[in-house]
Amino acid sequence: MQLQVMNSPFNQEQTELLNRLLPTLTETQSLWLSGYLAAVQSSSSQAAPAVEELPAVASGSAISKEMTILFGSQTGNAQSLAKKAGKTLEGHGFQVTVSSMSDFKPNNLKKVKNLLIVVSTHGEGDPPDNALTFHEFVHGRRAPKLEDLRFSVLALGDSSYEFFCQTGKDFDKRLEELGGTRIAPRVDCDLDFDEPAAEWVESVLAELNEGQSSVNSSGTAPAAQAPAAESVYSRSNPFRAEVLESINLNGRGSNKETRHLELSLEGSGLTYQPGDSLGVYPENDPELVDLLLEEMNWDPDEEIKVKDEVVTLKEALHSHFEITVLTKPLVEKAAKLSGNEDLLQLVSQSDQLKAYIDGRDLIDLVRDFKPWNGTAQDFVSILRKMPARLYSISSSLEANPEEVHLTIGAVRYDAHGRERKGVCSILCAERLQPGDTLPVFIQHNENFKLPGNPDTSIIMIGPGTGVAPFRSFMQEREETGAEGKSWMFFGDQHFVTDFLYQTEWQKWLKDGVLTKMDVAFSRDGDEKVYVQHRMQENSKELFQWLEEGASVYICGDEKHMAHDVHNTLIDIIEKEGGLNRDEAAAYLAEMQQNKRYQRDVY
Repeated sequence: MQLQVMNSPFNQEQTELLNRLLPTLTETQSLWLSGYLAAVQSSSSQAAPAVEELPAVASGSAISKEMTILFGSQTGNAQSLAKKAGKTLEGHGFQVTVSSMSDFKPNNLKKVKNLLIVVSTHGEGDPPDNALTFHEFVHGRRAPKLEDLRFSVLALGDSSYEFFCQTGKDFDKRLEELGGTRIAPRVDCDLDFDEPAAEWVESVLAELNEGQSSVNSSGTAPAAQAPAAESVYSRSNPFRAEVLESINLNGRGSNKETRHLELSLEGSGLTYQPGDSLGVYPENDPELVDLLLEEMNWDPDEEIKVKDEVVTLKEALHSHFEITVLTKPLVEKAAKLSGNEDLLQLVSQSDQLKAYIDGRDLIDLVRDFKPWNGTAQDFVSILRKMPARLYSISSSLEANPEEVHLTIGAVRYDAHGRERKGVCSILCAERLQPGDTLPVFIQHNENFKLPGNPDTSIIMIGPGTGVAPFRSFMQEREETGAEGKSWMFFGDQHFVTDFLYQTEWQKWLKDGVLTKMDVAFSRDGDEKVYVQHRMQENSKELFQWLEEGASVYICGDEKHMAHDVHNTLIDIIEKEGGLNRDEAAAYLAEMQQNKRYQRDVY
């Protein structure tokens, strides 16, 4: 039944206009209009805005209220921020579409009027896997002219890498070259991205609403309610998880130490799926903190302001700031606090600065370039907030209710005359005991997930700690009774000391949960053998699995292992499929597009 305005305070002409307008309104437009009228009524001290001042949904202004948000994400951060931005914009009356770049049809780009891009940079300035196709299209000759496009880019990165936020910078530059106009300037985020990301969304909204009457800006219009969160704990509010177990998985005499860590999630409400990661906020080594305090002749009990909190200097250096990694921005800021001409000279020479940063930490910097000016507060203010470490979860919640397991390799090495230690891995290996707690959060990763169909076969390639998510895959499949075949490729240094979770893999093989397993132990023979060699030895069967629809998963080191495995897959497809190199690469790219080739690499 169509509602009609009848007994009302409107004259006949107004009534006819309303009866023509109201049936044409979308749900979003109706909500906006009701909120707008409520705002006008409650703001009696202000004159009602003229009709031409109404936002686009009511006035037919040229500014569209449709917004497309595309994300390129490897670990899930960009995806999470894109979805959060979408909810914020929906709360302001926008009709929002949030999509992975891999799910977006590039040819539809010319139809988009408002575009937000949230993208991380992977490896040495490369796009994340699910952004590759779209990135190639936008930078290719087939990219359309985009004179009607309004856009803005949020770039995620790590300033300790040379090509910081490079993918975001590439998109920002290219969209401008194609004729697009920026809604708001690009924002480049370091590892501590929550605040700059929120400020970026606010700046986008401010520009979109400029010149318009924004009901929400008055604070009187009803905002869209966010869906109830499953847990109150998050990246910005981590849960203190109790350590239940800490076990060294390597045998006596191994060159490695790999910790199996079991944490309790009881009472947290946190949930996860196989393929997700756990974020851990670590603490710096107390010995390193004491060394820095001594080197700078600082009072450890001096009070320091960290955001809105006041803590001792020692606590700030121990828990709040990163002191083990040098970045280009940090050294440039430090140079302004130093009276040392050599440091000023160093920051002006890019290649020399890059060489100096490699393998050094804050202790090296303060020792090498004295004297230092300013207070301890001045110095602390230039430091980067302690970033969370992400670890692939190695357990299934179905198999281990209210628990989460991690597989962490202890990092120790010598550089520039000093022993170096991984911040989080050595905390877990040397100082963390059962009963202690760690601040953690769940990092959902939709880009590394088991197939929706449990009958689909899977091929898992994960040497060393790359085995972690595949332990969770197997636990999950065992619990759910999945019927699909599974094939594991695992490698490490020595069979006797480094076969991680050996008894579990053998049991899964015996029980039929795991169909096939091939292992490569590089230091047990005269020649080094790696997982890619085992793949080549099984090339015919492996390709048959691919032809039958199997999904392939890789977890581990990107620069060497993942790169070699990727090329080996192309070799196998080329050889067994009778294809040329380009066709084989296209075959694998199509698998990736269809989410049959997924990587969790670092």
